[in-house]
Amino acid sequence: MNNIVEFINTLTIKVISIAWGLFLLTWSIGWLLRGAPIPLLRVKRVGQDFVEDAVWAAFWLALGSSIFALVSHIVSSIASPPPVPFNATAG
Repeated sequence: MNNIVEFINTLTIKVISIAWGLFLLTWSIGWLLRGAPIPLLRVKRVGQDFVEDAVWAAFWLALGSSIFALVSHIVSSIASPPPVPFNATAG
């Protein structure tokens, strides 16, 4: 059971890291296109769309990873073995 939980946590951390990296890349490209001294308004609009999409992606990524962390914490606290009572007379 513990190996599955570790695997899911590791996989989730990798996916979230890649998603945040993709967010930063998209956000940076969006601002570069939006602020570029190019007289084409379509290019600036594409940059604005990239920035808006990146902000929404960051919001949903933060919300989803927070919910996953909460569920993972609850499951790990429920799935932990019960404490063994100390028996002073044995021994």
